[in-house]
Amino acid sequence: MTSTEPSGRPSEARERLLNTATALFYAAGIHSVGVERIIAEAKVTRATFYRHFPGKEDLITAYLERIHQHIRGQYEQAVASGKPAADILREIGRQIVEDIRTPGFRGCAFLNAAAEYPDADHPVHQTVLAHRAWFLTTITDLFAQTYDSPPEGLSRHFVMLRDGVMAAGCLGDPIAAGETFLNGVEGLLRVRTVDGVLRVHASDAPETTRS
Repeated sequence: MTSTEPSGRPSEARERLLNTATALFYAAGIHSVGVERIIAEAKVTRATFYRHFPGKEDLITAYLERIHQHIRGQYEQAVASGKPAADILREIGRQIVEDIRTPGFRGCAFLNAAAEYPDADHPVHQTVLAHRAWFLTTITDLFAQTYDSPPEGLSRHFVMLRDGVMAAGCLGDPIAAGETFLNGVEGLLRVRTVDGVLRVHASDAPETTRS
């Protein structure tokens, strides 16, 4: 729950703590950043920190929830455009590519957090799984609106492509990685079911992607 001031506005101190933690956790890793450093850089007291976050774990889950809400907001904005589901999937793909080309990009915050908290029962790991479940459901719903192909396989493929481009964008050339990813998305959007068999139809590709 978001802490608020008596005026009803979100707590300024909480926002400073969360902004500071978001920058530090993403850039340096969660385990390597201690509470004392966050308190010092956010310029708050220890009492203020613990008033808003009973422990570091609570701050970590708030950090991941903030990123989740940002991604969800992008999706909702794309859906609100009223475009066909296939174009919304392309828009989500373009947003992912923009993210990996951002200065300071160091991979998916959720995959990074899962690597630091591998215990599937840990609250941080559970937060990661909840985000991924939402994303998979979102993509599955869009594929279900797009073609008559079984959407589960296509959406899992999309998520795997997304995971791959996050790693490639961090460790290699983000420009080349983004182009490869978008080509992969177009390939998924050309899949049709013909007599129960998945087939790729080149005629479904936009003019700019045809060879």
